[in-house]
Amino acid sequence: MTFTLGKALYSAGKIGVFDSGVGGLTVLREISRQLPQEAILYFGDTARLPYGNRSQAEILRYVREIIGWMMQLEVKMVIMACNTSSALALEAVQSEFPIPILGIILPGARAAVRCGRRIGVISTVATAASNAYRQAVLEADQKAQVWQVGCPEFVPLIESDRVFDPYTRQVAQRYLAPLLRSQIDTLVYGCTHYPHLAPVLKQLLPAAVTLIDPAQHLVTAAAQELDVLGLNNTGLVQPTEFYVSGSPLQFAQLSQQWLGYEPVVQQVSLAQLEAASPVPLRSVEG
Repeated sequence: MTFTLGKALYSAGKIGVFDSGVGGLTVLREISRQLPQEAILYFGDTARLPYGNRSQAEILRYVREIIGWMMQLEVKMVIMACNTSSALALEAVQSEFPIPILGIILPGARAAVRCGRRIGVISTVATAASNAYRQAVLEADQKAQVWQVGCPEFVPLIESDRVFDPYTRQVAQRYLAPLLRSQIDTLVYGCTHYPHLAPVLKQLLPAAVTLIDPAQHLVTAAAQELDVLGLNNTGLVQPTEFYVSGSPLQFAQLSQQWLGYEPVVQQVSLAQLEAASPVPLRSVEG
């Protein structure tokens, strides 16, 4: 399967947003705030979460499948609301698909260096191991220092609705300890799930530490891209469509507390995703 420009880029199309689960809802909320006129197609790959312990080859395969499937639904832009995917697959898929694809790491890193130079990053193990945030921060400010901590237990705890469980606080204390010893002045949510932990993290961090939610800055970058490309929606606003690869009911119930309503969620099978995986354009053309 290959894709060409044609129908893919048109202003009335939806913005595709995807994550491994409910984490991307933090990006969805920010789109609704900054770009209320835009229609959104949200996909949570809940059958294959967490992404943080997957290999780069697996992540790249998943991302290609998801974007290929979204292209069939004629999205005009894709926002990777997943730091692990952004770290391991963004550059590859940007060169393979004929629509704008935005990742979350660079906007978050640029925002961090505007706030401090002793920067901590909490993320999935895969994102931490990729050093993507350290590289992005140092590109923006060579004098900055970066400490990264992989937090493998956070996503499963959030996805199982255990944010306020005492055990979650214990886990957070353990993950934050080395960053506090390093006297960070800025902490980046290096996973879109982690803003859901804000009530817990704020209790454990000194008031002087600035929290950076890259979602805000990613959506600002998306707004600029839409404007430059002339892809702003000028028609009627369409309701958000929600899809998952796992249980629609579980996702709907879990996401209600962050959306303020229980969404109607449809399931996309892994077989459907695998069938949508494209042949990369680079391979076809050259």
